[in-house]
Amino acid sequence: MSPDNKVKLNNTVPSSLANQSFVHKAWAPTAFGVVAVLVGVALLFIPWIAGDFSYTRVSQVLIMMTLLMGLGIVTGTAGMIALCQLTFAAASAYAIEWMSVHLGANTFGGVTFIVYWIIGALISLVIGIIIGLPALRLRGVNLAVVTLSLAFAFDLTIVVFGFPENQVNSYIVRPFGIGGSSSQKDMFPLTVLIIIVTAIIAVALVYMQRSRWGSSWKMVAFSERGTASAGTNVQFAKITAFAVSAFVGGLAGGMFELVYRQGTPLLFSPYGSIVLYVLSTIVGSYLIDMAFFGGILSVAIPFILTRLHLQAFWGDILFGVLGIQGLTTGSNLGEDIRRGMRKGKRAKQMEAVAEAAAVETHREISSVPIPKGTGKPLLVVDDLTVQFGAVKANANVNVTVTEGTIFGLIGPNGAGKSTFIDAISGFLPQHTGSVTLDGVKLDKLTPSRIARTGLRRTYQQDRVPSTLTVGAYLKFVSRGAATRDEIDEVLDFFGCPGYYTPLSVVDVGTRRLIEVAAGVASKPKLLMLDEPAAGLDHEQHIAFGERLRQVPTKYGVTLLIIEHDLDLVRAVSTELTVLNFGEVLASGSQEEVLSNKEVLKAYMGETEMM
Repeated sequence: MSPDNKVKLNNTVPSSLANQSFVHKAWAPTAFGVVAVLVGVALLFIPWIAGDFSYTRVSQVLIMMTLLMGLGIVTGTAGMIALCQLTFAAASAYAIEWMSVHLGANTFGGVTFIVYWIIGALISLVIGIIIGLPALRLRGVNLAVVTLSLAFAFDLTIVVFGFPENQVNSYIVRPFGIGGSSSQKDMFPLTVLIIIVTAIIAVALVYMQRSRWGSSWKMVAFSERGTASAGTNVQFAKITAFAVSAFVGGLAGGMFELVYRQGTPLLFSPYGSIVLYVLSTIVGSYLIDMAFFGGILSVAIPFILTRLHLQAFWGDILFGVLGIQGLTTGSNLGEDIRRGMRKGKRAKQMEAVAEAAAVETHREISSVPIPKGTGKPLLVVDDLTVQFGAVKANANVNVTVTEGTIFGLIGPNGAGKSTFIDAISGFLPQHTGSVTLDGVKLDKLTPSRIARTGLRRTYQQDRVPSTLTVGAYLKFVSRGAATRDEIDEVLDFFGCPGYYTPLSVVDVGTRRLIEVAAGVASKPKLLMLDEPAAGLDHEQHIAFGERLRQVPTKYGVTLLIIEHDLDLVRAVSTELTVLNFGEVLASGSQEEVLSNKEVLKAYMGETEMM
């Protein structure tokens, strides 16, 4: 980006949206974690909590919280189904006991258990990767069946063979010299250790949610196509979600060993994994505070039922009813509570975004001529054919896009325009013909590889997840190609809301602009825009066209635009190609194409042309 072309940043973005709040500070999760540890330890000194029974209950809550946090990665953040979270915990617990029995309980002195704990969690991670492989092809109920089958298979194994410590009638040796009894003297330091470990896991997961991995999980849950188009391998995103979830589950298995010192199949039953999934769905355990709340529920409800002399199945009925409610509404307690608490703030944010958009509509934008380009062919498509059975959606299509231009691809509805984009961006690999970008053949590449090669695209449908902020979305799509200053600049150029604005408060039309801004920020060689002006009013169309004309020169990004609004096409396009029934009807300069009688005939009856 040339310094001469930069404009003043955030000059229309309200301070309430542009400023970084406390929770967005890089050190905020660590600060919360430290405070949580201090408060948690302090609570242990309260008289009615200070006791071996209460310490055990606190430890159980934190173990369940850890299981729910790990499960929340897969079910909440990445949007998949996993019914084997306790299996990951069981695998780690089994590995810890096996190492303790066969390698020695004091091989590494006072930290022997810690070493075995980490190894056990890593073993769970490997199992998580293996279980995650079916998720690359399976979804929904099918994936649930696979993960539940693993849970039953592992449960049958440990029922038949038993846990190693149980086989030799011995117990795990706790770390740091903590005694093995369940007395207050031993349970207090043990509970403190579990509080510290749980806080570390929670802080690490928050940072991970803010990382590229976290953004990829949220993108996969919202749109796998959008994820691939941003240059991220969808399979890798799913596998990492399962791996992290399994690793955290493995850490929870170590906590079980710390408290009980000897595993039993009853602790890790498949039924328990199902209940855990339902609980995760109810509370929204991808939210750290709600995972803690879920941990409290999982311990408190059975305890209350016992005190009331009620059978345990009443708790199962309660979880079942709440689970059905959560699954059918697509919501959870965490999101509902947050929406209720932030209702006023959310309304103000939406109002601020709308006001900023209105100001942007009347913002003066420097007018530049339609770019002429360098004369160098950038995208060359030869004889592209896409056939579905006997129907040819594209038939021998030839297109050449010149570097530094804005190329228009138009045609009536059903002409094959979106099919053309899908084919050259890798989503229809069965096409024939050849596609070359700056001399690199794209025919056999995956969509994510094509995106990393320098060809990006937007969509007609909304592919911008509401779970991210504007800045996090641009950071994810740009894959590190744009600095923070460059992201701020491109957002300002396109009149988008500020970096920290939640996408959940942004209207659909503005999301389209954000999607275009993200594509430009990724600095591709070619950016394909599929009806980018949908959802914009007439004045916004004009402003959008003025901005698009500047993109090739200002950012060095060549554009290919599909658009039904021919006023916008005339305003920005250097050259045009018209498709009709999958074939090229006309191609050339916009003056030649738009005056072509065959083109007029193809558009006859469409209000955009008349």
